[in-house]
Amino acid sequence: MKYRNLGKWGLKVSEVALGSWVTDLSGTDAEQTAKETVKAAFDNGVNFFDCADAYSGGAAERFFGKVLNEHSRNEFVVSSKVFFPVGRGANDWGLSRKHIIEQIDKSLKNLRVDYIDLYFCHRFDPSTPVEETMQVLSDLVQQGKILYYGVSEWSPVQIAEALSVIKENRLRPLSVIQPQYNMADRYIEDEIVGICEKNGIGIVPFSPLAQGLLTGKYRKGKPIPAGSRATWQADKQINNLLTEENLDKVERLIPIAESLGVPLSVLALAWILRLRQISSVITGASRPSQLLSNLAASGFVIPDDALRAIDQILDYKPFVRRIG
Repeated sequence: MKYRNLGKWGLKVSEVALGSWVTDLSGTDAEQTAKETVKAAFDNGVNFFDCADAYSGGAAERFFGKVLNEHSRNEFVVSSKVFFPVGRGANDWGLSRKHIIEQIDKSLKNLRVDYIDLYFCHRFDPSTPVEETMQVLSDLVQQGKILYYGVSEWSPVQIAEALSVIKENRLRPLSVIQPQYNMADRYIEDEIVGICEKNGIGIVPFSPLAQGLLTGKYRKGKPIPAGSRATWQADKQINNLLTEENLDKVERLIPIAESLGVPLSVLALAWILRLRQISSVITGASRPSQLLSNLAASGFVIPDDALRAIDQILDYKPFVRRIG
């Protein structure tokens, strides 16, 4: 496993991270498999584990807390997020000082830690002033409850506003963002990557395999595999990605992966890691074998000719508008 700094900051994270948005697995065979997956991650050098307060009503945090507690605190980097509803009350969601203060203490308890390494605003909250949110996050750094903070899925304008507020009020810096980024969704390349480069902000993308589209399990003209995410995921994110255009791209990407001797999933993860602004890719894994396959992306360098071929296949058109 190779490690990268979190942007310009001193924290080092594994190039491949393990995320969790599992349902409550307590007392099931799936819980044991999940524990084995986390153990395999540790055994193979993964030190970054991503979670959120709203995942499975706190069950995901409690699971990580139980498993990570078996290791020394210096051995792992853990993250959580705040924004989505965790109850029915008027203040049980969002990015207000009240909600963040209440949720950070719950997350610390769930994760069984004294501090959280990375703490994210899960989404933007239009009902709360940005200065209120940035101030409380800065305060939490000052208090030692979090070490670094960032945002997930904020627009370039929203990120720029946060950076301006931080500078004007001399707050602790915004250090990391967690956007969606993969071969099928490259929107961050238009502006966000540049903003992060200029400000030394680390990028730790989620959904690097586009909900499983880029694993190669979904093939054009073939039935959806039994038991795959497309057969049970309630919000149908993967089903919406299974378009003719995307499946055509998968069919053209697979031979490139095969020519390099790796699965499509490894090619897709290594392609993200080609950018120096990327600190880590947050992957999911329901069993150790999936995790071990993904780990091969760390340190894997895609040759220039393959990168050019991939670019032609993806055919991405950045947003550019000439003025004047």
